[in-house]
Amino acid sequence: MIINHPLLGPRDSAEFVVLGDACLIDRPDGMNAAIEEMHDYAYIRDNPAGEHRELWYHEQGDRSWLVVTRSTLTHEVIEVELARNVARARGRSR
Repeated sequence: MIINHPLLGPRDSAEFVVLGDACLIDRPDGMNAAIEEMHDYAYIRDNPAGEHRELWYHEQGDRSWLVVTRSTLTHEVIEVELARNVARARGRSR
């Protein structure tokens, strides 16, 4: 599978490590979050069939984090964004 890195261009997916659901960008404030909220953040994940957004880490490259939108049925990559841009758009600075 080829990931079209926004800065480096097309890269083989073997250069990346997949962390999981991109919802991990929206981490609750650990000091103020309820136990149930932290539990859900740490353990509850969707397992969709179809389009899904995931966090990918470019381990064997520039070490950037990406949000990759792909089809879990066909593995077609639909969109690739820098995770920092996604986080900033959501009002978080990571």
